[in-house]
Amino acid sequence: MKNILFAASAFVALAFNGLAYDGAHAAPAAPAKTDTAPSWHLSDLYASPEAWSAEHDQIKAEAEKLDQYKGTLGKSAKDMLIALDAVSHVNKETNRLSVYASLKGDEDVRVAANQERVQSAGALATLIGEKTAWITPEILAVGADKVRKFEQQSPELAKRFAFYLDNTLRSASHTLSAESEGVIAAAGNVLAQPNNIYQVLASGELPFETITIDGKKVRLDQAAYTKYRQSPDRATRKKVFDTIWSSFKKYEGTLGQNLTTQVQGEEFTSKVRNFPTALSAALFTDNMPDAVYRQLVAQANASLPTMYRYLKMRKQLLGIKDDLRYYDIYPAMFKLDHPLTFTVADSERIGLEVTAAYGPDYTKLLKKGFDGNWMDVYPRQGKTPGAYMNGSAYDVHPFLHLNHNDDYSSLTTFVHEWGHAVHTLLTMANQPYETSNYSTFTAETASISNEMLLNDYMVAHAANDNEKLYYLGEGLELIRGTFFRQTMFAEFQLAIHEEIEKGKTLSGARMTELYCDLLKKYHGDAQGVMKIDPAYCVEWAYIPHFYYGFYVWQYSTSMAGAAAFADAIEHEGAPARDRFITMLKAGGSDYPYELYKKAGLDMATPAPYQALIARMNKIMDEIDRIEAKKK
Repeated sequence: MKNILFAASAFVALAFNGLAYDGAHAAPAAPAKTDTAPSWHLSDLYASPEAWSAEHDQIKAEAEKLDQYKGTLGKSAKDMLIALDAVSHVNKETNRLSVYASLKGDEDVRVAANQERVQSAGALATLIGEKTAWITPEILAVGADKVRKFEQQSPELAKRFAFYLDNTLRSASHTLSAESEGVIAAAGNVLAQPNNIYQVLASGELPFETITIDGKKVRLDQAAYTKYRQSPDRATRKKVFDTIWSSFKKYEGTLGQNLTTQVQGEEFTSKVRNFPTALSAALFTDNMPDAVYRQLVAQANASLPTMYRYLKMRKQLLGIKDDLRYYDIYPAMFKLDHPLTFTVADSERIGLEVTAAYGPDYTKLLKKGFDGNWMDVYPRQGKTPGAYMNGSAYDVHPFLHLNHNDDYSSLTTFVHEWGHAVHTLLTMANQPYETSNYSTFTAETASISNEMLLNDYMVAHAANDNEKLYYLGEGLELIRGTFFRQTMFAEFQLAIHEEIEKGKTLSGARMTELYCDLLKKYHGDAQGVMKIDPAYCVEWAYIPHFYYGFYVWQYSTSMAGAAAFADAIEHEGAPARDRFITMLKAGGSDYPYELYKKAGLDMATPAPYQALIARMNKIMDEIDRIEAKKK
C-alpha cells in the first residue's frame, strides 16, 4: 500500500477514494518505455509550489484555531453546523494539499524539496487530529436526542453531517475523554513507526545477495525477485527463491520483533478503546459484521479443492514431472508466439469498449478523464514504481500514477485504476464532500469488476486458441493471487493477533511457523499437490501489507463482490448494471455492508464467494476443452 497522509480528524480517514494502490501491479524492473517528464497537470491543484506553500500556511493557520469551537456544539443547530463546517473545510483543503505533495513527491523521489513537502502535509494532518480530538467526546456529551433535534432544525446539517453524526454516536462506548483522545491522536506518528522501519530495512538497507542469471550478475532485491521469479527456467526460479528467502531469514528475528510491535500497537489501541479484539476494532469503522470476515475465511477454506485443481493444472501445463514447488507458482502457464503489445491509446480504446457494459454515463466520465491530463503514464528514473489512483482533491478530479509498459499487465492495471477514478467521479457528482469518503470494500469491487470484464473481453476477442489460453491463464492467476493469497494473509494476521490476545508471545520464528502451516494448507502440501520448502516460510517478512492493520482481506471480499456483479451484468444487463452504478454513486453515504445489500449482495453469506469459485472453475473447464481439442 502506498501511504498518503490525510487529516487525522473527525471526517477524514485513509480510504480508497483518497488513494487506490495495487502493489500487484508494480512495474517490472526493466521498463519497455520511458517518458521524459510527468504528463499530468498538477497545476489543476495549485499553480506552483509557491502557491501550494501559501495555501498550506493559510490552512495551517485555520487549523490552529479549530479548537476555538470547543464547547459550542451543543448550543444550537446553527452552532453545530458552523463548527463542523469549519473542520470539514480545513480537512478538504488539507486533502488537496496532501494530493499535490504526494503526487509531486512521486514524480521524482530524489528531489528533497518534494519529500519535505510530503512531510509538511503529514505534520498538518497530525495538527488537525490534535486540534479536533475534542469533537467526538463533545458530540457524545450533546447526546443522540439533541443531535436528532438539531438535524430536524437544520436541513444542511442533516444533509452533510447526518451519517457522520450517526457514526460518531455509535462509537460512544469506544470514545475516550477529550484529553485522552488528544493523546491518542498525538501518538499516531509513534504507532506508525513499525511500517517506517520495515520500509527502510526491506527496501533500503537489507543486504541482498548477488547471483548470476543468464550470465549476468543480478542483485536479488525485491524488484529483481518480482521479475525473475517468473523465469521459465525452473533452476533459475529455485535459485531466486533460495536466495531471497535466505536473505530475509537472516533478519527473521528483527523483522519479527518489528511486526510484533505493529501488532502490539493495534492491540493497545483496541484495548484502550474498549474493543474485545483488534479485529473488532478494525471492523468497527465500516460497521462491518464480524461474520463477513469469518465467512470469507470459511469459504476460501471450503474452496481449497478448486485451488488444488488449479495447482494440478499448473503442474501439468508447465510439464513438471516431480513435485510441484512453491517457486513454480509464478511463471506463465501459457506461452505466446509473439509478445502482446498494448499502447496507452490501445488501453484507452479497450477500456472504453470493456466498460460500455456500465452504460453511457460511465462512458462519458471515462472519456472526460482520458481527454484531461490526469495521468503520469510512463516509468522514468526517479519516479515511484507501481500504480495508484488518488482522488482526495474533492473539488478537482482524480489523478492516476501509472508505469505503463505497453504490455497486458499494464492494460489490466490501466482499467483497474480507471475503475477507481470513475468511481470517484460518480461519488463526487452525487455526494457532498462529507459523504464522499467511500470504503475499501466498495472501492476494490469497482476496479476488480473492470479487470474481470476485461479478461472476458480479451478471451472473446482472442485471435487464436493460444491467445485465448493466455488470457484464461491470466484470469486464473488474478483469482489465485487476489482471493486465495490475500485470504491466506488475512488468516495469518488473525493468527498473530490471537497469539497476543491469548497472552502468548510472538517472535520471528513463531511467525514463520504459523505462516508455514497456512502455506501448506492453501497449497495442498498434505494432499500431495505442492511441496512447501520450510526455508520459504519466512515469506511473511517480505509482505508490507501486514503493517496496514486488518487490510488485505478487503481485496478478497471485493473480488467476490466483483465476480457476482460481473456475472450479473453480463447475464442480467441493465438491472444489474444500475444496481452496481447506484452503489458507486452512494460513496460513503452508508456503511459498505449495507450498500452491498442494497445492490443485491450479502457479503456475510456464501453466495458471492461461490460465484467467484464458479468463475474459476468455468475458466479451468474452458482451458481443459481447448487443451483437449489440441490433442
